Amino acid sequence: MQTGTLISLALYFILMIAIGLWAWKRSTDTSEGYLLAGRNLHPAVAALSAGASDMSGWLLLGLPGALYASGLVEAWIGIGLFIGALANWFIVAPRLREQTESYGNSLTIPEFLANRFPDKAVALRVISALIVVVFFSVYTAAGLVGGGKLFETSFAGLFGDMGMSDYSLGIWLTALVVLAYTMVGGFLAVSLTDFVQGCIMVVALVLMPLVVMFGSGGEAGGSLTDVPVEGFLDLTHGLTLLGFVSAVTWGLGYFGQPHIIVRFMAIDTVEKVKTARNIGMTWMGVALIGSIGIGLAGRAYVERNGIAIEDPETIFIVLANLLFHPLVTGFLLAALLAAIMSTISSQLLVASSSLTEDFYKLFFRKSAGERESVNVGRVCVALVAFAAIIIAGDPDSKVLGLVSNAWAGFGAAFGPLIILSLTWDRMTGAGAVAGLVTGAGVVMAWIALGWNAALPGMDQGLYEIVPGFIASWLAIWLVSKATAGSTARPLPA
Repeated sequence: MQTGTLISLALYFILMIAIGLWAWKRSTDTSEGYLLAGRNLHPAVAALSAGASDMSGWLLLGLPGALYASGLVEAWIGIGLFIGALANWFIVAPRLREQTESYGNSLTIPEFLANRFPDKAVALRVISALIVVVFFSVYTAAGLVGGGKLFETSFAGLFGDMGMSDYSLGIWLTALVVLAYTMVGGFLAVSLTDFVQGCIMVVALVLMPLVVMFGSGGEAGGSLTDVPVEGFLDLTHGLTLLGFVSAVTWGLGYFGQPHIIVRFMAIDTVEKVKTARNIGMTWMGVALIGSIGIGLAGRAYVERNGIAIEDPETIFIVLANLLFHPLVTGFLLAALLAAIMSTISSQLLVASSSLTEDFYKLFFRKSAGERESVNVGRVCVALVAFAAIIIAGDPDSKVLGLVSNAWAGFGAAFGPLIILSLTWDRMTGAGAVAGLVTGAGVVMAWIALGWNAALPGMDQGLYEIVPGFIASWLAIWLVSKATAGSTARPLPA
């Protein structure tokens, strides 16, 4: 059985690397080509690339695991994300596509902020680049944890003679394949592989819950009402105000995710943003419904068949191994790897672009040529990847936990900053710096104090993105008011 699964996975890896090699020949001669594919992405590629790089392994591991453990009430996370993504396409996408090109053809978010607020250019580039690298190292680690869990669950003991655990092997193999096509092919390779991976993911997300519920024998899944958990199918069971706010405010994070909004910068024309939005939101709706279905149907299947699962986040992997032919199992596990790798590659490229454009070229080699910049970018991709490998070394790490921390960090630091810089003419550079520092600082302090798990005197916490986002927005507004008249380039008419 494992042989057929490995064959499917090997073919998937080969396809990803082949796409990377093709992209290497097409768009890696210049920084704009390597980092933004020459701003020439087709709307469908941009849409699915944004979706696939957004969803990551949590779509097939973290969210189904949460639904499996707690029931339908966890779907509020998905609802909040859908609303946030839709707002992001309307508010940020068209403006960012236009303004990043009009403000000095900015290739990164830090560079756009520096061009928008020239009086604080260096501070904005350095601080935002630091935030990008730190939080993306954690975010990338979350993806690698997913790869480690896949191999640990699906191929237990198969690679024992290699001198490392199945978990460690999964981390290294996932990282090395992603590094291969990302370092070679740049943004075009990442976007094209994301497109393919997005197609694979949505097929798996539709297929899995249908087979679990209605597969041969009838006993495959059975009725969801058979799950002996009170309120399992109740959208509000046990839901408190803090719990509701913490769940739906995941959507706030979309406005500040560099690896997602950079796709908006690469769409070939502003007019095609609407087409990309329609494609992307349709894909996301189907994907989220499928993910929720896997968690609910998977719990019904496990309860009916008396199967013990230690880690709820592995329910997708367990079902793939139990219910399908090995070759199909390989395809489903490739879908999981697709979710993981699409996000990792996007994050690595954005982090490396910040290190290259906002550190190396700013402080060490201002006159660096295009070829040198591209090669430095490749080295930075590898450096961030190895940092993430170290963070992911703990096999007890939770995918959803790591993702939630990084998601909140980006959402609070960059979310209000991006929205206001695109829409508010009176925003100043000092306000932008204040928002960055305040948003990131509040999130990190909230996590360190444990208030995301339990507020003082309470047995329930508040998701750190809420205080971080509010504090960042207030900091930008108050400091901008106090520094009115500072130099800032006006918004396009």
